[in-house]
Amino acid sequence: MSPRQAAHYFSPAPQVPSRPRVVELEFGGRRFQFLTDRGVFSYRGVDRGTRLLLEALEVGPEDEVLDLGCGYGVVGIVAASLAVRGRAVLVDINPRAVELARENARRCGVLNVEVLQGDLYEPVAGRTFDVIATNPPIRAGRAVVRAMVEVAPAHLKPGGSFYLVARTAQGAKTLGRLVAEVFGEAEEVERGGGYRVYRGTRRVRGV
Repeated sequence: MSPRQAAHYFSPAPQVPSRPRVVELEFGGRRFQFLTDRGVFSYRGVDRGTRLLLEALEVGPEDEVLDLGCGYGVVGIVAASLAVRGRAVLVDINPRAVELARENARRCGVLNVEVLQGDLYEPVAGRTFDVIATNPPIRAGRAVVRAMVEVAPAHLKPGGSFYLVARTAQGAKTLGRLVAEVFGEAEEVERGGGYRVYRGTRRVRGV
């Protein structure tokens, strides 16, 4: 993805012309097909960071999951397929991404999915989750990424987990320290391909 393309995928109004394509992902013994398009993150295929994040996620069958900055819906749709009696909520500021995520949930036959357009946590105000997962838009700026981490505990149930993946060369260790600062501790739960996945857990009161 060129710098110009990367600059606008985290945008309420992507300007590049549409050029849809289909990409595939094999995960957990299942093959998923996703419709992608220009103006959304990693439209040529599922990136290494997202794959590593999926490997790190622990999702129970009744969990409520938030995919923050969902793009065309890979993490949230796969998580929903694991939370068979739960639900995944997918949020993105980019209307093209939101439209794709809705279409991809239908394509994959994953019905326990809700896709919302909006900025960060605004569309899920007052709601809490067992799992929050994000592959944050680093190029959107430090303030955006900090807000994704700092506001997360308010949207987690006690004992709930926040997962973040980042490229080591783009400040993953710094983000890991931020997760530790916000949650009191950060676990590096996966590492590979130049990426790291950190988990922060909202502590249960009195523990």
